[in-house]
Amino acid sequence: MTSMISKTTSSPLSARATLVFCGASLVSRFPRVCPSLQLNTINMNFKTKILLASMCCLSMFGVSAQNPIIQTMYTADPAPIVFGDTLFLYVGHDEDDAPAKGYLMREYRLFTTTDMVNWTDRGAPLKTSQISWSNNDASAAQLIERNGKYYWYFSTNDKNGPGGVSVGVAVSDSPYGPFTDALGKALITNSMTTHAPHGWDDLDPTVFIDDDGQAYLFWGNGACYWVKLKKDMISLDGEIQFLDIKDKTAFAGNFTEAPWVYKRNKQYYLVYAAEFPENISYSTSKNITGPWKQQGILMPTEKGSNTNHAGIVDYKKKSYFFYHNDALPGGHSYDRSVAVEEFTYNPDGTIPKLNMTDAGITKGVGTLNPYQRTEAETIAFSKGVKAIESKEKGVIITSIHNGDYIKIRDVDFGKTGPSSFKASASSRYHGGAIEIYADGLNGKLLGTLKIPYTGEWENWKEFSTNIENIKDVHDIYLVFKGGEPHVLFNFDYWQFIK
Repeated sequence: MTSMISKTTSSPLSARATLVFCGASLVSRFPRVCPSLQLNTINMNFKTKILLASMCCLSMFGVSAQNPIIQTMYTADPAPIVFGDTLFLYVGHDEDDAPAKGYLMREYRLFTTTDMVNWTDRGAPLKTSQISWSNNDASAAQLIERNGKYYWYFSTNDKNGPGGVSVGVAVSDSPYGPFTDALGKALITNSMTTHAPHGWDDLDPTVFIDDDGQAYLFWGNGACYWVKLKKDMISLDGEIQFLDIKDKTAFAGNFTEAPWVYKRNKQYYLVYAAEFPENISYSTSKNITGPWKQQGILMPTEKGSNTNHAGIVDYKKKSYFFYHNDALPGGHSYDRSVAVEEFTYNPDGTIPKLNMTDAGITKGVGTLNPYQRTEAETIAFSKGVKAIESKEKGVIITSIHNGDYIKIRDVDFGKTGPSSFKASASSRYHGGAIEIYADGLNGKLLGTLKIPYTGEWENWKEFSTNIENIKDVHDIYLVFKGGEPHVLFNFDYWQFIK
C-alpha cells in the first residue's frame, strides 16, 4: 500500500496555469510574446489579437495552410471519435478573457467533418455552467458511446469537498448533445487519489472499451491513474490504480499529463504529454493493464505552447494525429489552437515521428456538395471572423470586417454547374458584400452578393445573385467587403443553385 501524501488543493487548475508537476519537479509556465511586434498578447481580446498578430504571423500561413484547423476561436485538448461517416472532434475552448498566465475553459466545443478539410462548428454541447459542482474552469475531456448512450468524461475545478480538480461524466442520447451531468457530483474527487502532492492531478481523462466489453478510464497530471468502469459507465469498478511513471522501460522521459488510450491490431497504445515544455511520447503493451514498453518521443516540443495534448483516430482508411500548439495568430501557452497531421503506422505497429506543420491535411477524403445548404461556420480556413452562438440561429459567423474571408475546400460543382448563389445574413449597420472567388483570393471572381442593412442583428434575410458558371471540383473563397470600421454583417448559411 502506498503512503498517503498531503496534497495542495488551495489553487487547483489556476495553480496548474502557473505550475505543472513534471516528474519530480514543478516547472513554471510562461506566455509567448509575438517577436516582431514585441507585444504581449495575453490581455488582448480575440479580434485585437488576430489583427495585430496577423502583421507578423498570418503571412506564414498563406491561403494553402490547413493548420490550425479551427481559426474562429482558440481551442485545445482535441478528442476525435468516429460515428458513421462523420468524424466528431471535441475540444476545449480557451476563453478570450483568461487571466494573464492562466488557463480558462468554460465550455467544450464540437466540430465535425466528413472530408478532413472542412470543419463545421456544432456549438458547445457541454458548459461548466451546466455542472453544479464545477467552479467554472475545465480541462481536457473525452467521449465514448455505449449501448446508444454517449458518455463524456471531463475534468473541472471542483468547488465541493477537498477542492482541486475532479473528473465528472455527462451523458446524452446524441453525440451532438445536449449533455447533462450524469451524477450531479464528481465521479473521481481529489481525496480519492494520493499519488501526487498537488490538487490538479485528476485531470485529462481518457476512456476506452476493450473487446470484452470492459471499460477503462485513465487520467492524471504528475501521476497516471486508471480504473475499471462498470457497465453503466458512471460507476467505478474496483480500486483506483496508478502506473509507475518513473519506470524508464515503460515511460520515455517524465510523464506529465494528457493520456490517450486506444487499441489497434491487438496492441494497446498509451499516448501522453511528457516533460515541460511538453512533447508527445507513447508506450505500447499487449495488455491494457501493462506492462508498458516506452516507444520514445512521437512529436517533439515545437512552437510556443508549453503544453500539448494528442488524440489519435482512424477515419476512412487513414490515420490522423490531432494535437494543439499556439500557431493561431495571437496565440500563446494559454490561447492554443488544434491542428492535425496524417500518418501511416510502421509495419510493426509503431508510429513514425511526427512534426507540426502549417500545411496539415493536403488531400481530403471527400468533397462538399454546394447545392445543399451549408452553414457559414463550415470552414477549411478563415481570416478574421469569429463563431458565436445565436439564440435564433445556433452557431453563426460574426466579427466580419473588410478583407476577412472564409475558404471552403474541395467543392464539387459537377458537370453542369450553378447559376446563382444565395446566403442568409443580417446587418444592423450598412452591410457589405460577399465576393465569391474560385481557387484563390486572386482567382476567378464568380460573382458578388450584396448584403444591405436588415434592421437588427436578429433580423435575418436571404439574398441571392447570379454567378459565372463553374464546373468540377474547386476551392471557394468567400471574401467580405465593406467600408464600415465595425462589423459588416452576420452570416448564417450559403448555397449554390443550379
